[in-house]
Amino acid sequence: MKSLRLIVPIVVALLIASVGTVLIYRWVRQQAAPVPTQTATFESVPVVVAATDLNWGTKLRGEILKTVPYPKESLPKGFVSEPSKIEGRIVLVPLKEKEPVLESKLAPQNIATGGVAAVVKQGKRAVSVRGDKVIGLAGLINPGNRVDVLVTVKDPGTEKEITKIVLEDILVLATGTQVQEKGKGEPSPVDVFTLEVTPEEAEKLSLASNEGKIQLALRNITDSDVVLTQGATISKTLASYRGYTPPPVVAAETKPEKKEPVPQVKAWKPREEGISVEVIKGDKVSKQKFGM
Repeated sequence: MKSLRLIVPIVVALLIASVGTVLIYRWVRQQAAPVPTQTATFESVPVVVAATDLNWGTKLRGEILKTVPYPKESLPKGFVSEPSKIEGRIVLVPLKEKEPVLESKLAPQNIATGGVAAVVKQGKRAVSVRGDKVIGLAGLINPGNRVDVLVTVKDPGTEKEITKIVLEDILVLATGTQVQEKGKGEPSPVDVFTLEVTPEEAEKLSLASNEGKIQLALRNITDSDVVLTQGATISKTLASYRGYTPPPVVAAETKPEKKEPVPQVKAWKPREEGISVEVIKGDKVSKQKFGM
């Protein structure tokens, strides 16, 4: 009995220690375990986007369109949910890959022909001019840029060459390369630039390209100021360097004008009163006066 009394407290102590160890172990594991995060759920709506980069004037087809889910709270204005609803429509502005195809970026439904004709604004004209890599700034001019048009021609008044800006802030609709034949029938690539102009500007551009040499100047995309210039001539350009004195202008010699003599006017004399009559009698001549 005495030995049993000694063993019972030891057994009880071991049981309490075991249970406490198990409970502490479980508590430590719960504290170390990562807290599961709740994923946010939102309602999505399919939106039609461009499957690849699209240039303006492109006619939409099913293979260049796709749909991506958009949060219902973040839907863009004028979105389209089904590609079939906009197939055959014309893109008015360039679209990047995965950019939503919105109604505001498409031509009206009655326009079924793509290309430049679909993007020319009402009242404007598309005019193309031929050039080269120098005129086109070595390929730096792209559709959507704005340029100034300079022309170098002979001034009819002075017969001297002058370079003048004739058009400013002109939209570039398209750039490309055409192949034309040289004199010996050899093909030669020629750069072509299509600009959007008014009818009056179209006349100036056509005249400048035919009568002189044109040059395109690329503008900043946010710069729309109109700058008035007087044009550059050789004498004005050289005069801009320090120490240069322009040659004096020699006036043409003028001959003195011949003055025609002024006719002299005789002084007026009053007429004598009365009338005199010559009377001839034989070889005698006499005068006889009659009073008035």
